[in-house]
Amino acid sequence: MHRSAVRTGIAALAVTGLLAAALPSAAAPNNNNSAKLRAAVDVAGVRAHQAALQTISDDGGGNRLSGTAGYNGSADYVADRAAAAGYDVSVQPFQYDLTFLADFTPPELDVVGGREFVPGIGGAQFGGDFGSMFKSTPYGVDVTAPVWAADIVLPPAPAPNTSTSGCEAADYAGMPAGAIVLVQRGTCTFAQKFVLADSIGAAGMVFFNEGQPPDRVVPLWFNFDGLDIPTVAATVETATVLSNGVLQGLTGLDAHLKIDWQPGTYETSNVIAETPEGDPDNVVVVGAHLDSVGVGPGIQDNGSGSAAILEIAEEMAKVKPRNKVRFMWFGAEESGLLGSEAYVASLSDAERDRIAAMLNFDMIGSPNFVRFVYDGDLSDSTPPPGGAPEGSAQIEQLFLDYFASQGLATEPTPFDGRSDYGPFIEVGIPAGGLFTGAEGIKTPEQAAVYGGVAGEQYDQCYHLGCDDFDNVSLTALDQMADAAAHATISLAQSTAIVNGVRGKGNFNPRPEHPEPLVPAGGR
Repeated sequence: MHRSAVRTGIAALAVTGLLAAALPSAAAPNNNNSAKLRAAVDVAGVRAHQAALQTISDDGGGNRLSGTAGYNGSADYVADRAAAAGYDVSVQPFQYDLTFLADFTPPELDVVGGREFVPGIGGAQFGGDFGSMFKSTPYGVDVTAPVWAADIVLPPAPAPNTSTSGCEAADYAGMPAGAIVLVQRGTCTFAQKFVLADSIGAAGMVFFNEGQPPDRVVPLWFNFDGLDIPTVAATVETATVLSNGVLQGLTGLDAHLKIDWQPGTYETSNVIAETPEGDPDNVVVVGAHLDSVGVGPGIQDNGSGSAAILEIAEEMAKVKPRNKVRFMWFGAEESGLLGSEAYVASLSDAERDRIAAMLNFDMIGSPNFVRFVYDGDLSDSTPPPGGAPEGSAQIEQLFLDYFASQGLATEPTPFDGRSDYGPFIEVGIPAGGLFTGAEGIKTPEQAAVYGGVAGEQYDQCYHLGCDDFDNVSLTALDQMADAAAHATISLAQSTAIVNGVRGKGNFNPRPEHPEPLVPAGGR
C-alpha cells in the first residue's frame, strides 16, 4: 500500500481511538515483569497513538506547539487515555513566553503551480528550505504575488561575494507594488536592506546568503524587531528556484508566502498520570515532552517518546507496582525545557526527595537511528553543571544490561541536560533514558553496526515540516519502546539499584535471555 494510504488509514483509526478513549483498558494485571510487559507493548499501539497526534496536528493548524490548539488537543488525548486506563490524572497549567521561533502555525513558501518548499527552523538550519526570520506586523501574513529579484548573484558566486542586492533604490526600479522580493546578503548592512525593502512597499522578503561555498547551504537567521515586512530566511537553492534565472527584475514566477509569527505569553500545561498503587515515598517519573516546534507536527520529535510511554502506561494499567509510577508529558520543551522546569520548581524539598528516579524518552524512532543511552556514569561525556546525581550510572547500566541481553548494540549520548531530565538532575534526582539521534551525522562506523546511511543526519526531518507520521524507523521504535518498558517496570518494582530501596519479594530487574547473548558493542 502507498505510504500516504497507510497514513490515511491509520489516522482514521486514530480518530476512532479518540472516540473510544473511555473504554476500559485491555491491560493484564500480570504485565508485572519485563518479559510480560514487553510482550504487551506493541509497536502498532505506539503507532496508533502517533497517528492520533498526527490527526490532532492536522486539525489544529499543522503543529503541536505549546499554547496552540494542536498542543491542547494532544494534552487532552493523553489525559483522556490515561484516565480511561485508571490512572490518577492531573493537569499542571503554566504560562510561558513564546518569543523565539514563534511560528504559531507552520510558515509556507511555494511557487504558484510549482514547488512547495519545506519549512525548517532558522531558515533551514537543520536542512529545510526556509524559515520565518523575524516578527512581522500584522502577524497573520498570507500573500500571493510576483517575485522580484533585487540585483542578486546566483551560484557560482565569486568569493567574496560583492553583491549589492537590496542596498539601493535602483534595485527596485519598476517593481510592481506588493511584490515578494529576493534580497541577498552582501556589501551594505542587513538593516539597510530590510529598511529599504520595507519602505518601497514589498509584500514580503526572501533573504538568502552570499552564495559561495560553504555558505550555499548555510542560512541566515536572526530576530530583527521593528519592521513591518514579513521575511523568511532561505537557502541559496530556494532563492535560485524562485529567481527563475533572473538577477534583476521580475522573475516570471508568482509565489505564495504565509507567516503566522505570534510571539507572546501563552497558557500551556503538563499532563501527569500516576498509578493509584505503589509506595508514594518512592516515585519513579517516566517522562517525554509532548510539544512540537511550530513548523510541523513533531511525530518523531517527540511524538515517538510521548506515544511510547502512553502505550506503556496503558499496558501497565492493571499492574499494582511496588513503587508509584508517575507518567508525565511535558509542555514547552522546545522553548527551553520550560514544562519540566515548571514541574520541578513546583515541588517542595520533601516532594523532590520522594522521587527515586526519572526516565526520559525524547526521540526514539529516528529514521537513520543509533541506539543511544544517556551517559549517566559520565564515562564518555563532559559532566553537566553539578555533575550526575548518584544513581544515574546505575540507570544507564540498567539499559545497557537490557540491550546486551537482546544482543543489540548501543552507544552513549552526552548526559548534558538537553532534554527534560535536565531540571531533575539539577536538583539531585538521578535520571537516564534513550535517544536515537537528531541533527547529528551518522558515521561510517555507526552505519556498519546499525545500518542506515553514513554521512546523513540521524533524523533528516528534525525540527522540519516533514516530521510527520512517515518520519520513523519502525525497527528503532519497536526496540526502544521495549527497552523503555523494561526500565519502567524494573524500577516500578524495585529501585534497589538506584537508591537501595528494595520492593517486596525478590524482583530481578534483569530480563530473561530469549537467546544466547552476543556482544552488544558500542561500549
